[in-house]
Amino acid sequence: MSPKNRFPLPLRFLVLGGAVALAGCGGGGGGSFSSGSGTLSVSMTDAPSCGFDHVFVTVDKVRVHTNPNADVSGSGWADVTVSPARRIDLLSLTNGVLTVLGQTPLPAGTYQQIRLVLVPNGAGALANSVVPTGRSEQALDTPSAIQTGIKIIRPFTVAPNTLTDLILDFDACKSIVARGNGTFGLKPVVTALPTVVSGAVTGMLSSAPGAQVYAERNGVVVKATMADANGNFTLSPIEQSSTAGNVDVVIVPTSTNGRGTGIVRSVPVVAGGSTAVATAAAPISLPISVFRTVSGVVTPASAQATIRALQLTGGGTFEIAATAAASDTGAYSLFPNQPALPAAAPVVGTYQTTLPIPLTADASAAGKYSIQATSTAGTVSTQQVNVTLSDVTQNFAF
Repeated sequence: MSPKNRFPLPLRFLVLGGAVALAGCGGGGGGSFSSGSGTLSVSMTDAPSCGFDHVFVTVDKVRVHTNPNADVSGSGWADVTVSPARRIDLLSLTNGVLTVLGQTPLPAGTYQQIRLVLVPNGAGALANSVVPTGRSEQALDTPSAIQTGIKIIRPFTVAPNTLTDLILDFDACKSIVARGNGTFGLKPVVTALPTVVSGAVTGMLSSAPGAQVYAERNGVVVKATMADANGNFTLSPIEQSSTAGNVDVVIVPTSTNGRGTGIVRSVPVVAGGSTAVATAAAPISLPISVFRTVSGVVTPASAQATIRALQLTGGGTFEIAATAAASDTGAYSLFPNQPALPAAAPVVGTYQTTLPIPLTADASAAGKYSIQATSTAGTVSTQQVNVTLSDVTQNFAF
């Protein structure tokens, strides 16, 4: 079966050079097994990255285990080894584009732990690097833990005589930490999703190419992408969830678009299918807006806080922007690739099959945001700001 036929139609593949070596080994505790064996295929995709033209990581292998607590040096691991290791530009993997890392046979059963192993930077060409917009290539420092793999806890099942497709979603925007000295570090945010339970949401914007587009559940981003030069976007893969329900599609244009936020609530996700919230014949039109900056300092810098800008509107709370405070100075700015938040009233509507979906401005929410800082210890601090008239400085202390 070809890769194209294994995934929902909106997923597109970017096949990069390099042979894939397959190494599988069964065993280990903590999981359940049935008779027979299946095959695991692993691919990678990405959310958009803020303020970078390129984000490169070099993948060595992907490891899986039946035990969520298995030690990395223990037995029972099965590896998908990329040989030679592959340097991938994550920013080429948006709007449903995937790159296939490889596949391996596995004993049928349930697997609990996944590790994405990157090659660390060394002498010679950079294995992991970023190209900030308007700047030259810079090294992307990776923590020592990368050598044992980025740990992802996500159960998935390999059925007998069946090919199981697993997608690793590397959120480059939330994974890169800018430091005050001009260097960059990797604080990896990676999720995994079996395609058997995933679907897609598509749309088109009339006047906002390059806009950030998020699929959210209860104000938490579950998938992100960026509208292309024609305003088209594809959010994929998104997990179909009977417990979490539909998703809210949140559109945040860049400051160069001069447009405000648009939100379409309660969009259904159908496994193996695609839901359209807008088309070329019925595109989404967004309000004109000026943009403001929210910036500040988190102390101590060792808190390594994640900053989110949330907006209450349309009966829900939605993430509009997020960034990481600099690990050496604690400084942050929302939004790194703009760097700003829309001051205009967001327009909100509820999904319907008949397009276009009506969107109505919520004047009461114009320029109002909750700025939320979360430390690595899990401590949360929230401050209310209003950017209607000017930029805002908001500091946090932990």
